[in-house]
Amino acid sequence: MPHTSKTDTRFRDRAEMLDFLLECSTVTSETLDLDQQLVNLAEMIREVVPCDLFAILLYSEKQRGLRIRYSTGHREEVVRNLVIPLTEGLTGVAGATQQPVMSGDVRSDPRYLSVVDAVRSELAVPMTARGKLVGVIDLQSTMPNAYTEQDVGMLRLVASRVAASIDNARLHRHVERHNRTLRTLAELSREFASILDLDELLKTIAGTVRKLINYDAFSILLLDAERGLLRNRFSVRYDERVLEFDEIPLSKGITGAAALAKQAIRVEDAQADPRYIEWTPGIRSEVAVPLLVPDHVVGVMDLESRRPGYFTFDHMRTLEMLAPQIAASIENARLYEELAKHKERMEKDLEAARDVQSILLPRRAPEIAGLEVAVRLRPAREISGDVYDFFDYGDEAAVVAFGDVSGKSAAAALYGALVSGLLRSQAPRRRSPALLLQSLNEALLERRVEARYATLLLMLWQARTGTLTMANAGASPPMICRGGQILEPRVEGVPLGLLDGITYEEVTFQTQPGDVLALFSDGITDQHNPREENYGTERIARALRNHFREQVEAIAETLLADLDRFADGRAIFDDQTLMLVKVRA
Repeated sequence: MPHTSKTDTRFRDRAEMLDFLLECSTVTSETLDLDQQLVNLAEMIREVVPCDLFAILLYSEKQRGLRIRYSTGHREEVVRNLVIPLTEGLTGVAGATQQPVMSGDVRSDPRYLSVVDAVRSELAVPMTARGKLVGVIDLQSTMPNAYTEQDVGMLRLVASRVAASIDNARLHRHVERHNRTLRTLAELSREFASILDLDELLKTIAGTVRKLINYDAFSILLLDAERGLLRNRFSVRYDERVLEFDEIPLSKGITGAAALAKQAIRVEDAQADPRYIEWTPGIRSEVAVPLLVPDHVVGVMDLESRRPGYFTFDHMRTLEMLAPQIAASIENARLYEELAKHKERMEKDLEAARDVQSILLPRRAPEIAGLEVAVRLRPAREISGDVYDFFDYGDEAAVVAFGDVSGKSAAAALYGALVSGLLRSQAPRRRSPALLLQSLNEALLERRVEARYATLLLMLWQARTGTLTMANAGASPPMICRGGQILEPRVEGVPLGLLDGITYEEVTFQTQPGDVLALFSDGITDQHNPREENYGTERIARALRNHFREQVEAIAETLLADLDRFADGRAIFDDQTLMLVKVRA
């Protein structure tokens, strides 16, 4: 008995047909949520065309095939694993030709790919947008000759109206996923850099990578350069932490190949790759990404999946973007482990360094003709990377220096000591701030330290004229309060120790009695409160406007007390140095 389609009975006139097609367009275009679009579309199609199995397959250019994106009646393993190449099966033929394909008796149709034995007929209709294949709508029935030309025409009309919306939803999802990946990478960089315990770091990395890329097995292997092998430091197998310490020579395994080549390796079928070493039963695909710091390999990050060809080029690019931060964080954590073994010695060294720095950085400002000066220093660690000093030329003229060096703690303090030493040796011979900065830059370049530089503001004070001659090497210019008004002179320059042949400009500022100059490190302006807000410069300006008539010692105490109230218990994460200079009447 021939089958009667609901299409024949539901639409009694052309108007009803047009209303249905308009509804199809509306339910897919009113949202960019791909899952919701497919659910809405499936419900509408099944109202008018009967079927026992229903699927919407979307085309993947990378896999060069169709994958089921929504279905009813299909087994879960089929939905999860099936990839239909174009030209295979009725759906593949429909996709390749971009024309509907109908079979009333699939048992006698050689193109049919058997999924359920009871199926007798199938209808596959392609969806295209902008001349490209988007996917295929596939209906299967246990009745022979279940579909008619009216059904074909109806589904063609539906497909033509929803294909663009589905394609836009896929594009939106791709953009959202890419943006989410970039946001995650930025967050991860900050998170990884803050973890110095290696085991905690590796656990965090494993959990974080899983949020980006699902896997069945994950390992981080660290390089033992002396023995020429990779040692498995951290492994997760099927959601369980595995305490194993396998060692792999660099000449073996996909991980060894990635370490030697210093390039990521993606394997679609691990079982067919002679380099593959089976750690976990059932693994079919693998991606190994070397962890590199500028001059050497730290280790390898390895992901495995039970699904063949699971890891895509996008996955590999994401891991490659993440790998440098992981490598740097691991290297830092390993160095921290080594330092922790010598903790007592380090503490003694830091205590000695703190004593030396107390000599290099004057805790109290000297008497300078015509000026009242207050200095406050609060290191984030035991020692500070901030730099300041005073040089009296003996004729009512003096130079005030204020700056910072890159980084924190001991390394920054050592570099700061170098800057202070050079400054003290050269300042007596060069009164010009611009020439003194140029000379300091040349001296630091002769003693270049990779990734280290210094910012420094020099101000030549001449009491007889009340003028300040300023030159700047990347530091913040002074904030000046005059009668409750804030002045910010423009004075700029390149930090010291970066570029050769740099010259600096001088800016002259005429002071007035009562002017208050504030110099402050970014540890003050960048201080966070529990709401992750920065203290900023406006609060400093407000304190100056409200208290400029007071002595600078009182202003300094008031400002730092306000900073502490703002921080509300948050620890100091960067050196906080404050210098206030007031022009005497």
